[in-house]
Amino acid sequence: LDEHVRALLPPGTVAAPASGSEITLLDLSAQRSGLPRMPDNFKPADPTNPYADYDKTALYAFVASHGVALPAKPEFGYSNVGVGLLGQALAERAGTTYEALLHKQVTGPLGMRDTAITLTPAVRARLVPGHDGEHKPARNWDIDALAGAGGLRSTAADMLTYLEAQLHGDHLPQTARATTEGKTLAAAITTSHVPQGDAMGGMHIALNWLRIDETGSFWHNGGTGGYSSFAIFNPEKDFGVIVLANTSPDARTFADDLGAHVAQRLTGRPAVSLGPVAPY
Repeated sequence: LDEHVRALLPPGTVAAPASGSEITLLDLSAQRSGLPRMPDNFKPADPTNPYADYDKTALYAFVASHGVALPAKPEFGYSNVGVGLLGQALAERAGTTYEALLHKQVTGPLGMRDTAITLTPAVRARLVPGHDGEHKPARNWDIDALAGAGGLRSTAADMLTYLEAQLHGDHLPQTARATTEGKTLAAAITTSHVPQGDAMGGMHIALNWLRIDETGSFWHNGGTGGYSSFAIFNPEKDFGVIVLANTSPDARTFADDLGAHVAQRLTGRPAVSLGPVAPY
């Protein structure tokens, strides 16, 4: 976790800072790298599929220009480019693609057969069409170098398998424990829940998971063209909830609201309203 991200990138990608600390893998995962939310050279040729042409050449050009110096006082600040860089750097170190690495280390051992970046024709035929905030058809996004920030497609069943592993990492299925990678997965899951720093509004951040201090629940959400998602799990209460919606986030993040509502009902807490909201 304390390895410099620069060390994982191709030689000569970016120079070491002239002084001070530099960005580590942990800084990227704990969202305290100081990197902006999006790279300043992100200029999509097709706004309906904005990430498709942002490849690793563009990503490394941004990293070289921005540098890898860590702010003197690192603070929480969510960065899509930071998470994308983390995924790309790990793939570089492994000598493979992010998708192949994730399959080898996580989704393969857990038997998550419907979770991938590149969809086979058979799986693509089952893909639910996406819609924008006005419920009009929206194009699927193809995410290249920043795939770690949102390139995966999955199903509710596969994501419940993933949350089950988060809740019971010490009882992974035999198929997971039979592989070399699967044997280290339980320890990795445990490590991913350890708080690494303060986040926003009464929360801490672990390895990308956000933890609500009051309840002990871990959560994360996401949104791409035509889709939004929300996942939450609570080790103490032993529940997990996944919401996948085929509508982009708009004035209301409905996937978040629905996931929070279900989690609140499960714990006997007052639940957020799911009624209509006034437009901006």
